[in-house]
Amino acid sequence: MATDLRIMVDDRPGGLATVGEALGSAGINIEGLCGVGLGDRGVIHVLVEDGAAARAALEAAGLSVEAESDPLLSDVSDGASRPGTVGRMARAIADSGVNLRAVYIATNNRAVAVTDDNDKARSALGM
Repeated sequence: MATDLRIMVDDRPGGLATVGEALGSAGINIEGLCGVGLGDRGVIHVLVEDGAAARAALEAAGLSVEAESDPLLSDVSDGASRPGTVGRMARAIADSGVNLRAVYIATNNRAVAVTDDNDKARSALGM
């Protein structure tokens, strides 16, 4: 089952490299990725198939995994080239009272959404 891990790193050269090396050395593929620098910290989300193994590899490399989530995955190949698709999806989720904590694109034309209520978000999107 796909898992989103939120990893905190120092916002300096090498943070993402350390994440990639730790997972690669453990034979874990990164299927989706989002990274943002916030002040002196970096927040990196990775989508992996085996969350427990990925967490173990990251923590063994001295990295801090702050959260592990069961994300919503959806195929976006249909709407990817149509203006307004993200806005319509985000509005439907917001109108259902659900907060999006992270959104990013993954392999195989998939959108990844980390929410505070997956069941409501699924319902709002007709999934």
